Amino acid sequence: MAPSAVSPELAHRVPVLANKKVEGSNNGNGVQASKQEGLTKDVESMLGNWSNFTFAPIRESQVSRAMTRRYFADLDAYAESDIVIIGAGSCGLSAAYTLGKLRPDLRIAIVEAGVSPGGGAWLGGQLFSAMVMRKPADAFLDEVGVPYEDEGHFVVVKHAALFTSTVLSKVLQMPNIKLFNATAVEDLITRRDAGTGDVRIAGVVTNWTLVSMHHDDQSCMDPNTINAPMIISTTGHDGPFGAFSVKRLVSMKQLEQLGGMRGLDMQTAEDAIVKNTREIVPGLVVGGMELSEVDGANRMGPTFGAMALSGVKAAEEVLKVFDLRKAENSQ
Repeated sequence: MAPSAVSPELAHRVPVLANKKVEGSNNGNGVQASKQEGLTKDVESMLGNWSNFTFAPIRESQVSRAMTRRYFADLDAYAESDIVIIGAGSCGLSAAYTLGKLRPDLRIAIVEAGVSPGGGAWLGGQLFSAMVMRKPADAFLDEVGVPYEDEGHFVVVKHAALFTSTVLSKVLQMPNIKLFNATAVEDLITRRDAGTGDVRIAGVVTNWTLVSMHHDDQSCMDPNTINAPMIISTTGHDGPFGAFSVKRLVSMKQLEQLGGMRGLDMQTAEDAIVKNTREIVPGLVVGGMELSEVDGANRMGPTFGAMALSGVKAAEEVLKVFDLRKAENSQ
């Protein structure tokens, strides 16, 4: 993907992210950033020279400021986002990659409850290493540059972590995408149409995951919010944080009930998940295994092609209605 210009809304972040140490300058904490004798410029020159090794000087406060300054700048910038993706598993990351490539002008926030993004895509089935993808999902592997062995109707990536780390690294390098991990979505922001009474989704309600896990034994831990005209929810099948958005739709009476995920049938499950990835209610597209809970679709087990291509389709579905939902969201 060719480099793209940073949107005007994000332009104020560029000087912060591009800050570089100037030799001989003062860093504001009384530490002179002068050139150090013995500091090496490449790893090869370090080998065999550890007795003279030293790190550049730093104050502990510089570390804190370097992290917090950037994080709070991101919170400020992404409080108004164009698209929020809930869940950074294989489906959510594939959606983020596709959106980031097709629309580098959009501001995209990914909210992931876990510390480690990737969901269940760090391993294949039963804690095995290899990842199986049925064709034509190999097209997505070619797109992101993940090598594989061709087995005819399916391909095998030697380690699932190779797929996940590759997609994750590409997504995180996109200047218009921010991942907020260790952050849980606790609720959905809603708007009701004055004429029809229909509900549309207008953002997400967030909190630190560790805070969300302790609402029963602590009090007064109110959440934060991100407004966005379009949400993609890929929180997986039912579990502690799984199927969150669709379960919330049921409790809000926007869905009568969930169909419940059926037993494993790879042959039907993967087709159904990709074909039915769609906008469930205005402003909310659901993909991946969360969708199986809505439709009563089969589970697919240890094959990941549907996750990648459901993410691609989720991105397409969002862009079909983005301008309409953005206009509605501004009301």
